[in-house]
Amino acid sequence: MFLLAALPVAALAQLVSDSFQVPVSYTGADYKLVPLGPAVAELDYKAYMSSIDLIRKTQGGNWPRPGLKINDQAKDMAGEKSQWDGRKSFPFAILTPDGTKELGCFYLRPSQKVGYDVVATFWVTQEAFDKGFEDPFQTDMKAWLAKSWPFKTTAWRGREITAEAWRALPNKTAPAQ
Repeated sequence: MFLLAALPVAALAQLVSDSFQVPVSYTGADYKLVPLGPAVAELDYKAYMSSIDLIRKTQGGNWPRPGLKINDQAKDMAGEKSQWDGRKSFPFAILTPDGTKELGCFYLRPSQKVGYDVVATFWVTQEAFDKGFEDPFQTDMKAWLAKSWPFKTTAWRGREITAEAWRALPNKTAPAQ
């Protein structure tokens, strides 16, 4: 997906150790998280295609493109599942409590910048944005990450650290082989 454009998926190291039990869901007051993958592909497609302008504005970049087709979505979902299965990143769909509608997506990706273990990003639909969903969601996710995940330093790129400040940070060097 658009958030990994800088690195090929195969280049990412595992984000968490094999011994860490990855949380596969989270339930908030008016939403739930589930792994992003083929099971929610249609909901995901409808969600991001309904909010192209907002997603591009809040995330930067040129995704999603207006001409994307559901076939593109199938490939994307297979990639998201592969990242999850390889413990390289953890993408979640943000669904309504009954699971019938997607409100957005939440991603945990390895940080390539010095000073951060993980990058947490998310986008929401125009409808969720208009209802003020973003701030309470981020507050919930901060608490969940602190309680249930092993990360020490989380970068909220585009929210607590600007794109310019992020680009200015030094990159981590690859471990010697």
